[in-house]
Amino acid sequence: MAIKKIHIENSVRRLRFNNDEMTQQELADVIGISRQTIVAIEKYKYTPSLELAFKIALTFNKELQEVFFIKK
Repeated sequence: MAIKKIHIENSVRRLRFNNDEMTQQELADVIGISRQTIVAIEKYKYTPSLELAFKIALTFNKELQEVFFIKK
């Protein structure tokens, strides 16, 4: 049985805006990555590693599945 490709979505952009309108650069600085990586994550062009996904979730004090999820 073949598993089809999973499309992972995220709520990073919404969480930034709900967190005092945090900029992409501010989030990038907090977790130690480039702003361009945040842009790619928000545009669904890059799926972060599990470690990076947890860092983002922890930054917003959210559970991982509240930030990254599979849209059915």
